[in-house]
Amino acid sequence: MTVDPPALHPWNRDFAWPGHDGPFRVVTPDQARAYDEQGFFVLEDAFDTETVARMRAEIAPEHEAVNEFLRGIEGGRLSVAAADALTVSIHLVNRSPYLREQCAGPVFSGLCHDLIGPDARLYWEQAVYKWPHNPDPVPWHQDNGYTYIEPQAYLTCWVALVDASLDNGCVWVMPGLHRTGTLEHCDTELGYRCLPEDVAGAVAVPVRAGSIVVFSSLTPHWTGPNVTDEMRSAYIVQFAPDGAEALRGDPAAGPPIHREPMADPRRQYPVLVGGEPPAP
Repeated sequence: MTVDPPALHPWNRDFAWPGHDGPFRVVTPDQARAYDEQGFFVLEDAFDTETVARMRAEIAPEHEAVNEFLRGIEGGRLSVAAADALTVSIHLVNRSPYLREQCAGPVFSGLCHDLIGPDARLYWEQAVYKWPHNPDPVPWHQDNGYTYIEPQAYLTCWVALVDASLDNGCVWVMPGLHRTGTLEHCDTELGYRCLPEDVAGAVAVPVRAGSIVVFSSLTPHWTGPNVTDEMRSAYIVQFAPDGAEALRGDPAAGPPIHREPMADPRRQYPVLVGGEPPAP
C-alpha cells in the first residue's frame, strides 16, 4: 500500500531519481534495484563483532559528554536530543582517528562507488543513542529535509551498534517516496516531520548489530520508542557527491540566497577520487 505524497519542498523542482546500473563493488544487483525502487536495503553483517565493539568504545566518552551537557541546560533538550532519553554525538571523526579511518574504509567507500559515483565525500556522521524506556519516536523525516543539499540524493548508512528491534526503536521506512525528491517538512518538539506517525505502508527494518540499513537522503524514515531495558545505539554515516552544496535561506520566502560547499577538510574529506580511495 502506498500513500499520496505530501507537498514538495519549495526548492524541489524537476527532480529526477538517478538510477544505478553498476558495475558494483559491494552491493548486489538486487540490492541496487531495491535502492532504486524502494529507497533502501540492508547490508547484513557489514562489520564484525570486534569492529562494532571498537566503534562503541570510541563513541562512549562522546555520548557521555553530550548527555552531561544536556543535563546542564534548561529543559534538558536541544533540538531532537534530550538528557537521559536521546543523545546525538556529532562530528566524531574530528576526535577519533579510528572512526575517521572506518568512514573511509572499504565498506563505506564501496557503497559510495556503487550508489554515489566515482567522487564522493563524507558529508555527516553522528551517533544516536536511544535510552531505555524512552517513549518518544523520532518523527518521519527525510535527511534532506533538515539541511537542503544539492544534489538532493545522497547516501545514509545506519549502522546498528546493537541488535535493533521493534521493541528498542529500529528504523522504519516509507518505500517509494524517495523518487519524488525532498518533501515539505514541519518543525515539531521531537524534530522535523514530513508524514503523520500512523501513515500506512511503512516497513520496519530490524537488523543485527554490525548490519547497515542503507537508504537515500530522500527516503522518509522513523524510529519508534525504546520500551526495553537496554540502550539502542546506532552510528549514522552519510556521504554526498563531491561538489555537493547546502542551500541556505528561507524556503517560504523564495529561492536560496547562498550555496555552501560541503567540503570542510576536517570532517567532509574525500573517500573516493576518480573511483579509488585517495592516498593517505
